[in-house]
Amino acid sequence: MAGIDDLPPLRAVIAEHGIAAKKSLGQNFLLDLNLTARIARAAGDLTQCDVLEVGPGPGGLTRGLLAQGARKVLAIEKDARCLPALAQIADAYPGRLEVLNADALEVDPLQYLTPPIRIVSNLPYNVGTELLTRWLSPPDWPPVWESLTLMFQKEVAQRIVARPGDKAYGRLAILARWRTDPAIVLTLPPEAFTPAPKVHSAVVHLKALPEPRFPADPKVLNRVVAAGFNQRRKMLRSSLKTLGPDIEQKLSEAGIPPTARAEEIDLESWCRLARVIARQD
Repeated sequence: MAGIDDLPPLRAVIAEHGIAAKKSLGQNFLLDLNLTARIARAAGDLTQCDVLEVGPGPGGLTRGLLAQGARKVLAIEKDARCLPALAQIADAYPGRLEVLNADALEVDPLQYLTPPIRIVSNLPYNVGTELLTRWLSPPDWPPVWESLTLMFQKEVAQRIVARPGDKAYGRLAILARWRTDPAIVLTLPPEAFTPAPKVHSAVVHLKALPEPRFPADPKVLNRVVAAGFNQRRKMLRSSLKTLGPDIEQKLSEAGIPPTARAEEIDLESWCRLARVIARQD
């Protein structure tokens, strides 16, 4: 899709600025502007939104977001080699792209953004899960963002959308579904990237719910779910025994068989158990 703007093709941009992807930064560049435009469209109507993008690299997705009409894009890029390429994009879209040369784990982007806010990123593989967990665990809910549209390794994406009984079902699925509607909206083969990773990738769209699906104290829920899945092959009466000597009674009160395993328990039941434990702590 060379026609989305008048800027050079991404391969030419990478060659001009010498931006070879670095494994240490978790970089795999998506150079097909047709695909970056599809990811931008998956985030919905951006014309009235500020967009946070983490790890833009040479700016393929950045260009897609701006071409789709994003009101403003804040791009946080740790790799200073990418800054000249991003500056070219900023010049092509005056006043709509702001670039921070920073580590996304160490910067508060909110001072640069005006709600409504959406987060759209081809996340660096080495920080993707940590950023997602942070965005799903703010001190207050609903969050400052309306939705997350994020690319992960396909295996991670499957963990985000997994259901009880699935092999991938675990803490990440519970965290995501408790407060959002998560769905995989696009899958990409390794050859879509430069360099090609060894795994497929997938884009997950998570729409923030106005409130969690079921009431529970976030800290208690996290503690209970962590204990259950840390020993997922064990029965809950064993894996949760660190939560108290009367855990079988609490499980029964929550309507959960003590002989069940963590991967069999749905979100509503986990939240019910968290409420039982919170009342008795």
